[in-house]
Amino acid sequence: MSDKKAILVVGAGDATGGAIARRFAREGYSACVTRRQADKLAPLVAQIEAAGGIAHAFGSDARKEDEVVKLFAQIEKEIAPIEVAVFNIGANVRFPIAETTARVYYKVWEMGCFGGFLVGREAARVMLPRGRGSIFFTGATASMRGGNGFAAFAGAKHGLRALAQSMARELGPKGIHVAQIIVDAAIDTEFIRETFPQRYALKDQGGIVDPEAIAESYWQLHRQPRNAWTHEMDLRPWIETW
Repeated sequence: MSDKKAILVVGAGDATGGAIARRFAREGYSACVTRRQADKLAPLVAQIEAAGGIAHAFGSDARKEDEVVKLFAQIEKEIAPIEVAVFNIGANVRFPIAETTARVYYKVWEMGCFGGFLVGREAARVMLPRGRGSIFFTGATASMRGGNGFAAFAGAKHGLRALAQSMARELGPKGIHVAQIIVDAAIDTEFIRETFPQRYALKDQGGIVDPEAIAESYWQLHRQPRNAWTHEMDLRPWIETW
């Protein structure tokens, strides 16, 4: 029996998604990483390969059903069984409610929630016959509560949380670990450094969260025994109020 195994990270950007892919690649997983433009994944693939890992980049739009179905089929056929599927698309935008157009609201929902449904469904379809696997959804503060100007983002993240809960109840008895990871924090990224310099200045005091630390939590979740699975985990630095 082949011992090949893959992790699929949908939304493998320069921070959390990339860190998750690198962490699992160090454990021998073929890291299959996606974003809409595959060429933007070249630095991540190079990092993983330089460390001795295996990585494959795909250009795929998680909002398009045919593309998601094709993506799973290709990985399963050409690379390895998908043992872990991570949905890590953010879609965070801020608009006053009176200025939130139908197009904006729908697009944010498509990216942050509907895409999660498509990825989660296809992951379940390939994992169910094997009776094992992990499906992880990245959440945010907006998964728990709405905020001023975040009606679209909170709606999508609330929906994603409900999806994760429903899938966990259905798939847990069948051997599949479904979890929601709520990152209630500013993440150490170029965007945070440029947009929130005062917050970024607290980095050395542990005031923003390190993507590598987030990735470690995903790895530990995947390693949990079935008799002590975590469904919902929240990650935040000491500075956050909750």
